[in-house]
Amino acid sequence: MKSILLTLMLAGFFMVKAQSIKVACVGDSITEGHGIDEEDKRYPQVLGQLLGNGYEVRNYGISGRTLLKQGDFPYWNEPKYKEVLAWQPDIVVIKLGTNDSKPQNWKYKGDFIDEYLEFIQSFASLPSQPKIYICLPVPVYKDAFSITEEVVKGGVIPRVEQTAKEAKLKTIDLYKALSGHPEMFPDGVHPDAAGASLIAEAVYKKIK
Repeated sequence: MKSILLTLMLAGFFMVKAQSIKVACVGDSITEGHGIDEEDKRYPQVLGQLLGNGYEVRNYGISGRTLLKQGDFPYWNEPKYKEVLAWQPDIVVIKLGTNDSKPQNWKYKGDFIDEYLEFIQSFASLPSQPKIYICLPVPVYKDAFSITEEVVKGGVIPRVEQTAKEAKLKTIDLYKALSGHPEMFPDGVHPDAAGASLIAEAVYKKIK
């Protein structure tokens, strides 16, 4: 009898593990966690802690990557892009656009919406049929790395909002969530652990 109960308990455990909701955090250095040495303080890891049991969250952020295909470092070309598609996530959170604001990339701004829609469709067409959220970029408190607040706020964000409207998707307003917190941006562009926690909280509230 005990052995039967143990078998049933183990079967239940593995069934729960197998049914975990898979959350993919796709993005640039802010998703990856640039400047945050402790991995468990980066936003995807904090999100996983907030969501708790029943969810598996993976960090697919890559520093410096763009949404634009003609950008200097397109996310499209990365092995991680193929990996995240192959993982068949149930939820996808996309946070791209900050690096697209750089002059060498923003000159292709006319392609931004169409290519974002194509990027979204590459996830929407997966057999797992994931729920997709796209994030408005965080504020830029000090222009650096060729990234400027003027282009992020006045150029990138309106195009992300238009993309969401056309794709009929919900946005996660990270610009609002991180506004008024320059102290959380040591280099003016990348949030620290406290900022990453605010990102995680904003994403968590939208998912839940």
